[in-house]
Amino acid sequence: MENRYKTTGKTARSILATLPMFLIIVVFSTQGNFAFADTAQALAWIVNTAFFTLIFFLMLYKGKTDRYRAIAFGTSAVLFAVGFMSNLIEIRGSINYDTTTIYNCDIPFCHIVTTMVIIPAAIKQTIIFSGSLSDGYASISSMLVIVFVAAVLLGRAFCSWGCFYGGWDDATSRIKSRPVIKRINQSFKYFSFAMLILMALWSAESLVPQYCNWLCPFKAVTEGEKIVDATTLIKNIIFYTLFIALCIVLPILTKKRIQCATFCPMGALLSLFNKINIFEVALDEDKCKKCNKCVSKCPLMAINKNHKPSMTCAKCGKCIDNCPSEALNYRIRGTSAKVSASTARIIFLHLAYSFMVIFLGSCAYGGLTTIFRLIF
Repeated sequence: MENRYKTTGKTARSILATLPMFLIIVVFSTQGNFAFADTAQALAWIVNTAFFTLIFFLMLYKGKTDRYRAIAFGTSAVLFAVGFMSNLIEIRGSINYDTTTIYNCDIPFCHIVTTMVIIPAAIKQTIIFSGSLSDGYASISSMLVIVFVAAVLLGRAFCSWGCFYGGWDDATSRIKSRPVIKRINQSFKYFSFAMLILMALWSAESLVPQYCNWLCPFKAVTEGEKIVDATTLIKNIIFYTLFIALCIVLPILTKKRIQCATFCPMGALLSLFNKINIFEVALDEDKCKKCNKCVSKCPLMAINKNHKPSMTCAKCGKCIDNCPSEALNYRIRGTSAKVSASTARIIFLHLAYSFMVIFLGSCAYGGLTTIFRLIF
């Protein structure tokens, strides 16, 4: 009888804590527009709302963060790609861009471009991106505001809760139960900082966002440059090769998020914001048994030899879920590790998941709408 009362109380508390998130999901998944164009769009809203609400409830009720976050994160990445490409076809008739698209400034602004536009904007007062400054889909100004807010509020947690690309290697890194390549030099994670510096300087010198121009793996699942000559052919080969290698093959073989951990300049930039972000994953050294499970499980190789999360931690919660002694927990920076971990977790989850719903929920809604229209 006592256990039943405890279960009932836990369920009630989880439902109550989910209600504010439910309201956020209801409103922001459609950006406040409930004038559905057709049945497919209405059905997409119902499914989207139910899905994100259930995921958040399960996080609270089951006490597992990463297990359920990964489901929403990976699903959102795929649905974003579907919705994004569908939107491009509707707007301009193709997922590929060409010189006309560039001259018309019709390319949606991607958050990764932030790493390449800062120096030219500051020094030369030039925005080196062929997108709309304030109007249209994914304008430069709106995306820069979103990136800045995410950097301050979440730090590198954006890479596990808000990035519409990160779900790809997050999902593929979970396909195999055990890694084929078991030993990886953790120093590889610092290559992303080299990429950040190289791309920022190269782009500033050439006044072209060179990561987007030559090296972005996600051109394979969003928009690619139209093949009109040998150069554009080579670019597309590079895009698809990098996507297959960094987002599919290597994550499967290593169980690590190789693209995000080693190649993405945005991840490196957001790691710097981890230094000022109020949330962190903290280690209670009194509880730690030094079993190294956290080190082996971390998908970003962000836990050092002392079992403490480093500045590259994306706060995905995988180490917390897998720690047998509950030595790792979310913490509000500046407070003791002994302060209620559950309180810090609840606050962090509401903030991080709200961002996921606002930033990715509408993308998932668009993807679902596209799928349901194809079905019905």
